[in-house]
Amino acid sequence: MSVSEFFQWLGHAVGTLIRFIVEALSGFFGLFGDIGRSFLQGLASALGTDVGLLSIAAMVCGLLLLYAAVRAGMRKAFVRMLIYGLLGLWLLSLIVS
Repeated sequence: MSVSEFFQWLGHAVGTLIRFIVEALSGFFGLFGDIGRSFLQGLASALGTDVGLLSIAAMVCGLLLLYAAVRAGMRKAFVRMLIYGLLGLWLLSLIVS
């Protein structure tokens, strides 16, 4: 076994190891992508809407407004609670069909 054959074997072994690591990480992060996609499709089908950035952003804003309404109610700011609650419900009713 000559020196060049040893380094050829070593290069092949390192390349195989790197390829294994890259494919494993690709599968791992692909799994997270599939999980997120499935979650958003399930959420959209339960709400009766499409999976879109605008509908997801509207849902998050509506939920944040409802959260703000609950916090305002805990501070006994009932006018603010009523405004935030109605805005949140209005926004959520736009995306739910």
